[in-house]
Amino acid sequence: MVERVKRLGQGRERGAYRRRVLYIPGYDPFPPRRYRELFRTEGAEQAAISGYSLTLKPRPGETYGWQVEAHVDGREVQAEVEVLVWSDLVKGSMARGILGTYVLLARTAWVYIASGALFRLVRLRKGPMIAALYPAILLVLQLLVALLAGALAVWIAPWPWIDLALGAGVAWATLEGFRRLDRRLYVYYLMHDFAFTALGGGVYPAVLEERMALFRSRIRAALASGVQEVLVVGHSSGVHIGVSVLADLIREGLPPDGPSLSFLRLGQAVPMASFLPGAQRLRADLRFLSECEEVTWVDVTAPSDGCSFSLCDPVAVSGVATEAQRWPLVISASFTQTLSPERWRELRWQFFRLHFQYMCAFDRPGDYDYFQITAGPMSLRKRFRRRSPSASRITRPYSPYRDAA
Repeated sequence: MVERVKRLGQGRERGAYRRRVLYIPGYDPFPPRRYRELFRTEGAEQAAISGYSLTLKPRPGETYGWQVEAHVDGREVQAEVEVLVWSDLVKGSMARGILGTYVLLARTAWVYIASGALFRLVRLRKGPMIAALYPAILLVLQLLVALLAGALAVWIAPWPWIDLALGAGVAWATLEGFRRLDRRLYVYYLMHDFAFTALGGGVYPAVLEERMALFRSRIRAALASGVQEVLVVGHSSGVHIGVSVLADLIREGLPPDGPSLSFLRLGQAVPMASFLPGAQRLRADLRFLSECEEVTWVDVTAPSDGCSFSLCDPVAVSGVATEAQRWPLVISASFTQTLSPERWRELRWQFFRLHFQYMCAFDRPGDYDYFQITAGPMSLRKRFRRRSPSASRITRPYSPYRDAA
């Protein structure tokens, strides 16, 4: 009897769909546990809406992640999610004071203007470029307010011999006050985000290249773990990192008879990097990955997300598409349709929150369901095998630089 129960248990284990998910965050200085909490709360809400079960439990090991057990469409699913962490690099790049941030503003503006990339990006999509100009404009306005405050202090000061010191102190205190408000304004955060990409002219920083090599090793370990699918998810700035990591991985060679390899890209802003003169490596990786049979690549954006280059085929607009291109499948999450009117009215002006909606619950879900993709019994290729690209996707080349390494 014991042996029979043991065989039955093994049969149930073989019947479960098993997946490894490796998540690459965007430019985010916060610890990875925030993504676990987002998955836990939003996954529970989506499961209640869509009628399936989803539970999380801790994941052992040195790297950060969690395990998911789900029951979807009558089948058990076991998914292991791992966050590929680079938040420490983000924190290091943000460790600049007020003066350093203004220097970054000048250098970043020069890179985009002098290269001609800024004007091409504005023609491609105005929404994300408004988001890109927002920190620059706010920093200039903050500086003007600080200078006016300093001038006012000088004008009313009763001791002329300390006018200059008083004015400078008031101006600096005003700038510091604005910096302390950045948790609400996101001015310094966004400025450092754009500068991280721009300062090398599109070349990955050496510290990031080292971390990307580690990411490749984690994905390769997942491919050897006996699961049925390895799904790499990239969000925002993590998207173009994922492109280069997977391109290098496939060039090195995948294990024979390995699991399905899938790439889900959410809220991409690839042109911000690929349009820069030094981004030859990224453009080569885009072209290479777009022609690969070894991977399924789905790109999900939404026109309502002002922080992403929505419905832009990143390979085509970067000018590196060939006749052999097969990926990505560009589709829309259609926030105005997949969110109820009440929910949409609540979120439509929360621009930063909308940029994370791809990983949240939809109360009117369509064929895009983040939690069924990551913890459902169907591979990314099978789920979207009959899905056509969005008719409004943009494929016209816009990049001023199209050479590839």
